[in-house]
Amino acid sequence: MTQHEDFIMALSAAQQPLSADDTIAEAGRKVLLNELIKMLQHEAGSRTGEDIEDVHDMRVAIRRMRSALRLLEPYFKQKAIAPYSQGLRKIAQTLGTVRDLDVQIDDLEKYAAERPDEERAALEKAAGLLRGRRDKARERLVGAFDRAAYGRFVKAFGVFLTTPGKGARGDSDRDEIQPVQLRHILPEMIYRHLGSVRAYEEVLPEADLLTLHALRIEFKRLRYVVSLFGEVMGSNASAFIEEMKLIQDHLGRLNDMSVAQEHLNDLISDFSRNDDSDVQEALRTYIAALEAQKTALRDGVPAMWQRFNTKKVQRQLAMAVAGL
Repeated sequence: MTQHEDFIMALSAAQQPLSADDTIAEAGRKVLLNELIKMLQHEAGSRTGEDIEDVHDMRVAIRRMRSALRLLEPYFKQKAIAPYSQGLRKIAQTLGTVRDLDVQIDDLEKYAAERPDEERAALEKAAGLLRGRRDKARERLVGAFDRAAYGRFVKAFGVFLTTPGKGARGDSDRDEIQPVQLRHILPEMIYRHLGSVRAYEEVLPEADLLTLHALRIEFKRLRYVVSLFGEVMGSNASAFIEEMKLIQDHLGRLNDMSVAQEHLNDLISDFSRNDDSDVQEALRTYIAALEAQKTALRDGVPAMWQRFNTKKVQRQLAMAVAGL
């Protein structure tokens, strides 16, 4: 049985289609409700770990909500949304630990499957240690889900998202004409984030991994603002989102490998205390393989960047915005 099943059904009954004529606050409320439902639908699977994609999908829904809340800050009273931003951040941190270990274990198992028997056996010892750490991280995750505070957060957030007008800022001056509808405000939001992405063009040729990670975050924010409200922008927005996903996934893979290398070096230290030289050597070989993959991914960034900045891709965005 899905956790919060009755509550999810009640939230789903309150869902409404997005309209370009919605005020930005109410449009935001609608997309946040959609993402909260997705988050709750993946909670049961995140508890069990039977499918590692549940943790991933729950985490993505939370990231999208956090991004939406940042975008919507000017249109809601701070006191109204701050508790939900803080609550989502806490859940995301706990999920993130499990997800990082999921990815590291999955990658290590795939690599080990292609190695000679002796090396595979050594890598299995390392994978076993990582699984133990993931089990403990999942226990902490389930404990967080079981806390009364989490239940209160979910219910309060659901009420907030199904109560039109709740927490929204009022008009500061009714005699002054101001942009308030989604179609008025979304174009500026999108192109502001596009500008933040394009600002990296000058530094890209010499960009280090930290800079590329920062670029990945800017791409993610651009993708979220387009995808959250993509319902009102049609097929051109969908095509643009797919192009963004290509480069974001490319940069994300690069980041995953950097994180994995840090954890693998820690593992080597753990096994050095037990004098497991075979495991240490196997992990060093794996780290070297990751380094080679990182180099290949780094070398592929300029081509991905060039593709994203073609007139064809940028026209997709322009046409999507023009349809608002």
